[in-house]
Amino acid sequence: MSKKRMILIISIAIFLLAAIIFIIYQPYNPPPEQTLDQTSYDTNADIQPTPPPETSLESSGDAKLIFVGDVMLSRYIGELMSKKNNYDFPFEKIKDYLLTADLVFGNLESPISDKGESAHNLYSFRTDPLAISGLKNAGFKVVSMANNHAFDYKMGAFIDTLDNLKLADIAYTGAGHNFAEAHAGALVEINGIKMTFLGYTNLLPLNVVASEEQAGYAYLNEAQMVKDIIAAKEKSDLVIATFHWGEEYQTQSNTYQKKIARTAVAAGADLIVGHHPHVSQEISEIDGVTVAYSLGNFVFDQNFSADTKNALLLEVEIKDKKIANITTKRIKFTNEFQPYLYSEN
Repeated sequence: MSKKRMILIISIAIFLLAAIIFIIYQPYNPPPEQTLDQTSYDTNADIQPTPPPETSLESSGDAKLIFVGDVMLSRYIGELMSKKNNYDFPFEKIKDYLLTADLVFGNLESPISDKGESAHNLYSFRTDPLAISGLKNAGFKVVSMANNHAFDYKMGAFIDTLDNLKLADIAYTGAGHNFAEAHAGALVEINGIKMTFLGYTNLLPLNVVASEEQAGYAYLNEAQMVKDIIAAKEKSDLVIATFHWGEEYQTQSNTYQKKIARTAVAAGADLIVGHHPHVSQEISEIDGVTVAYSLGNFVFDQNFSADTKNALLLEVEIKDKKIANITTKRIKFTNEFQPYLYSEN
């Protein structure tokens, strides 16, 4: 073997040995780790849970309503609230019970305003606007303004009362800034139940009846009442017709009350509630519809007889958007005219 060939073989061997050593001892560099797109997934990001479906309470079709009679927050009761600096005072003995209801309804027997001038009636009532907080805190959501004291301080206080109630989120019925509002009633939705409260009286002068051009009360005209009830039925699950009617201090309804009640039921009213006599009257049924002709007083400074010292309220249970049960409860009054639940037991 020639010397040149020997050198070539040795050179190739050295090169192969060097290549093997390089491969064996070359450090391993793994490919870059694949990173996840931080915009699509981040373990530190706030994860928003899927919102739950609406609670059944909001659309259950079930509710509890409480109906009371005349609420007058003027005269001696107004003086008591002012003296005690407590506008919840008239309701304190019964407030916890009232707040078990989804809605409380009553007849507001005094304007809530510091406006207007006295009509110089035998009895003229007007209530400090601050007193509206007591109504709201006691659970009142609807009141009737169709009564004979609505204009005790004339049109100025009447309109101001409507506006004050609206600001307090308390609906009113039986009155309005015009005819349409007065006769549409108060449409209220509670737990998915649409209810229209209608209110009427014929115990006020005709010059303050609501018209297209004038604010006023809903006058009790039988034919118009039927139209109102039919219209309300088209947009409501329940229609409650309320009336300021009857004769003061009479414990039995009269022929006119019975006639109007029959007409209202025939038109489609689901419940009828009355007030004005200041004493309770009988509760009856017409074609399965409960008619409470008068619940009597609720807050009123009239503890002068056995009849005015006793009154009623209605507890109405609604199931599946229908009236399922009505319970009558007796109430009495403290010496400071606070109503409280009364049981002979």
